[in-house]
Parts: sequence; structure tokens; C-alpha cells
Amino acid sequence: MSQSELLKKTIAALEAASTPYMLTGSFASSLQGEPRLTHDIDVVVAITPAAAGSLSAAFPAPDYYLDEAAVAEAIARKSQFNLLDLVAGDKVDFWLLTDDPFDQSRFARRYTEEFEGQRLHVSRPEDTILMKLRWAKLSGGSEKQFGDARGVYELQQNSLDLRYLEQWAKTLGVTTLWERLKDEARTD
Repeated sequence: MSQSELLKKTIAALEAASTPYMLTGSFASSLQGEPRLTHDIDVVVAITPAAAGSLSAAFPAPDYYLDEAAVAEAIARKSQFNLLDLVAGDKVDFWLLTDDPFDQSRFARRYTEEFEGQRLHVSRPEDTILMKLRWAKLSGGSEKQFGDARGVYELQQNSLDLRYLEQWAKTLGVTTLWERLKDEARTD
């Protein structure tokens, strides 16, 4: 199964279980900016224990690995769990929606985009940029994360809510990276 097929199957399983979700991470930044290869799909979910059973049933062994105990623990802690496609070697990282104000804001702002005939709920470009800058900071200055943020900015710059970006960059402590991004970005 290709990565895009895994994404479609994941979205279908989440929607069948009535689980609100948002595509984020490098897959989202590739849709909104400079495409690049990634070995995982990042999805923020507001999943319930009942829906977790449906998700697990949609991805049975031996082709997939989804640890039900890890899912239950992630739900309880509002953390993260993984789905592994054991045949293709791809991975889906499920990040539980938290009560963090930025997490709540970006989830409420998600929008629908079409990808290969599939409608997806995706992080807004501003939120993709901010999360990429946040990950760049947390990872000690990852140029890959920074480059993803810059790519989204360059492609989306004429439609971005700059006030929103400025406010959250300050709140998230990524103002220095935000300023660097604007300085280095190609402009129209």
C-alpha cells in the first residue's frame, strides 16, 4: 500500500468512527508548500476509547501493527500513538488533541482540502508554519522543519493571516525563528 493509500484508509477509518481529526506535519506542509518525502503521516485526533476499537479493527495484523494498550494509554494521557504499515514500512503518528490553547486554536481552524479525490481536514497554513517552527525549536534548530515552514510561507504568503502568526509566534516562543523565516523567504 502506498503512503497516499494509507492516508486515505486512515481518514476513512477515522470518519467511519466519527472521530474528528486534522492532518498536520510534513504531509500538510507538502500540500501547502514545498513537497518532500516523509515516512510518517501526522494526524491530530479527538478519539474516544470506543472509536479506538474501530480504528484497531480497520488495521488488522499481520499487515498492520496498532498496540491497543498504547492507544488506551495515549487517550488517557492525551499523548501520542502509532500505526505501522508492516508491509510498506510507513507509519501514522496519531497526536491526541490536548487542552493547550494553541492545540485547541489550530484544531478549531482546520479546513477541508481535496487530495487525490479524498476530502481531508488539514491544519491551516499559518498553524502548519507555527508547528514547524515549534518543532524546529524543540529539536535544537532542525533545518528540515524550518525549511518546511519557509516553503509553506513562500507559497501561501499572499493569503496568510500575519496578525495571527505574529501573535502565536510570540506566545509559542518562536519569534526569532519567525523573523528569520521572513528574512530568508523568497517573496513575490
